[in-house]
Amino acid sequence: MKPVEEQTILITGSTSGHGRALAELLAGEGATVLLHGRRDDLGEQAVREISAATGNTNVRFYRADFSSLDEVKDLAARIQEDDERLDCLVNNAGIGVADSGGGGRMISRDGHELRFQVNYLAPYLLTRLLLPLLIDSAPARIVNVSSAGQASIDFNDPMLEHRYDGLQAYGQSKLAQVMDTIELSGELDPEAVTVNCLHPATYMDTEMIRLAGVNPASTVGEGAEATLRLVTEPSLDGSSGLYFDHAHESAAHSQAYDEDARTKLMVLSRRLTGA
Repeated sequence: MKPVEEQTILITGSTSGHGRALAELLAGEGATVLLHGRRDDLGEQAVREISAATGNTNVRFYRADFSSLDEVKDLAARIQEDDERLDCLVNNAGIGVADSGGGGRMISRDGHELRFQVNYLAPYLLTRLLLPLLIDSAPARIVNVSSAGQASIDFNDPMLEHRYDGLQAYGQSKLAQVMDTIELSGELDPEAVTVNCLHPATYMDTEMIRLAGVNPASTVGEGAEATLRLVTEPSLDGSSGLYFDHAHESAAHSQAYDEDARTKLMVLSRRLTGA
């Protein structure tokens, strides 16, 4: 891997919480950091504050709402236009059980169950669109920020149209990230691009957790340190398709290792995103 100060790193969902903490750590190490969020005011504020805290002026913001796949495509196009290289993509953006609509079923602008789109389909599409840039920047890394709160996917009702539950919606979107991590790792040369995922910390002190009415059990700093390891640790060169619980390699939900289930997910993902 290249020295961190020579890397360009995109972190989705990085204007607050875990993503923001990770962005500041990487900016402090001299990386060019590309922030992403839904609001221009928060993005511009994050750029100012991170640059002031770290002395790093190579921090930029890109706005995109992941409830729209067209905005995801536009985000990828702007990054490809602005940057000659991308050394790491951290898919961190997501919404929780109680975000957006108080936990009830909502659909995206594209007509998909909202949590499945924002937490999984949007990063699935963004990753595929940015793969050529990542491969050209090899060795490069993809880090998917998942969760230990995983739930199996019912492929007869993946959009939960017949029996909706917020915990199920969140959990299956997070399992889908793990399944995609394993599937994509098998398609890529690990000497060129690795893809790994993790549960960074339990009940981090984020807006997502507070909206769910859960008492935080860890800080965003703890989670950011665990994710930073997957981004920068030299000993992970060539390691791909792994799931980590904090800093330790672990086992994900059993469905993640079901090849037939992963194939069904890939077929569904291609159909819903057009990727």
